[in-house]
Amino acid sequence: MAGLAVNIDHIATLRQARGVNYPDPVAAAMLAELAGADGIVAHLREDRRHIQDRDIHLLKQTIQTKLILEMAATDEMIQIARDIKPDLATLVPEKRAELTTEGGLDVITHADLLANAIQRLHDRKIPVSLFVDPDPAQIERAKAIQADAIEIHTGVFCDAVDDSDKDAAFSKIIEAAKTANQLSLGVNAGHGLCYHSIKRFKGLMEINEFSIGHSIVSRAALVGMQQAVSDMIALIRDL
Repeated sequence: MAGLAVNIDHIATLRQARGVNYPDPVAAAMLAELAGADGIVAHLREDRRHIQDRDIHLLKQTIQTKLILEMAATDEMIQIARDIKPDLATLVPEKRAELTTEGGLDVITHADLLANAIQRLHDRKIPVSLFVDPDPAQIERAKAIQADAIEIHTGVFCDAVDDSDKDAAFSKIIEAAKTANQLSLGVNAGHGLCYHSIKRFKGLMEINEFSIGHSIVSRAALVGMQQAVSDMIALIRDL
């Protein structure tokens, strides 16, 4: 059965919007774990728009499951990860102006840079996942540069309005998951997944874990963090 890693970035977004010290993403992470989450995801961005360095340090000290640090492959972030030693580092592309991560890494074009980042993280015994579009060529290159896992970017599927476009996008996700599984890579998936789109993944056993944040935090604003996480876990268990 696939697991659920809860992304708490947007709890921090609410906090930073007013420049106060609440809501606390560390407290949200603890509630997510109490509800049964298998891991906590936090993206420490270069511009520190939501998650702060303090959050990452406290998360590492307090959570009981695993800490997944999303990060750009920059010297600053690599050094922070080497110091913190998350349970998994997920390398993602990052642009200052974007609202959220817009697409997967171009592993083929940036293979040397990413290989160096992976090696520096491996030197500290930190497993590395690459956030990639559902493209077998990108996944094969991820394996070649010694990534331990990939996270399939599900945004195109989630954002598609036309049924044929949604079907085509999901077919690519299936192919990507099977390719990664055949290469003995860990297979995670995330970006844009919600309480409706997750149901489409029923029967796709190659995915080990779903990384979901915005939809859970949005529901949590109405029903509470534990209930929102429990609701998503129930859907994933039904897959």
